[in-house]
Amino acid sequence: MSQRYLEEVLAWVGTKEVKGAVANPDIVKFSSYTSLKATSDEIAWCSSFVNFIVATCGDKPTGSAAARSWLDWGVVLRDPRPGCVVIIDRKDAANPHAAHVTFYVCDDVKPDYIQCIGGNQGDMVRMSVYAKSKVLGYRDVSR
Repeated sequence: MSQRYLEEVLAWVGTKEVKGAVANPDIVKFSSYTSLKATSDEIAWCSSFVNFIVATCGDKPTGSAAARSWLDWGVVLRDPRPGCVVIIDRKDAANPHAAHVTFYVCDDVKPDYIQCIGGNQGDMVRMSVYAKSKVLGYRDVSR
């Protein structure tokens, strides 16, 4: 089911923040799919991007700009599959609830790592590598 998410994400690879007062209108559009409704692209927009992709593919997103909101969405997957939603822990002393949400692509060539594609990864939509030990959950649309 989630393979179509990857197909949609690929169309947005390279979309990136604009430094300064001007905002990338696409990133502002992603935010409109959440209750945040940000007008800047210099915010945490990973969940906004996932909301946009899920809605564009005809499924019901969380509507939240919080990455951890995806832990309550869809169905739990024991093992990831291409296109599923991945919630990654990135908490620190300043924010013990910080997380990132992205889409699973495949296991990485390095053991214990996964490759994911999503928004706000280095301030853009791109592929990134994450440690499996940081994964809070894998989720997929329930059908």
